[in-house]
Amino acid sequence: NMFCKNCGTEINDNAVICPHCGVQVANIGAAANNSNACKDTSNPIAIVGFVLSFFICLAGLICSIVGYRKAKNEGLDNQGLALAGIIISSIELASVVILIISFIAMCTCAIANMPSDPSYYPYY
Repeated sequence: NMFCKNCGTEINDNAVICPHCGVQVANIGAAANNSNACKDTSNPIAIVGFVLSFFICLAGLICSIVGYRKAKNEGLDNQGLALAGIIISSIELASVVILIISFIAMCTCAIANMPSDPSYYPYY
């Protein structure tokens, strides 16, 4: 913490005006540069990954993983949104794989159970 040059009261380092006596204690431009308020912490990749997870699960999974890593490593927002995109995309991808395997198994079963006797097919 720093001290007001007018009244000597201890004040916050980011203060521009002393809350006790009202005197300007720091340059407004310098205080704005030192502040983290202007730092962009958005993470558009996490948002894109979350949205894509509902429509194109593989692209959503990839974008969500990239967005999650970026949020974790760089301290950006939307880490939870990216994690939700990863979970949703993974569930959808697993569902698609299960459906494809089930379809292949049904087709294989149907072909294996077809009669091989040509008289069974009277129109051919």
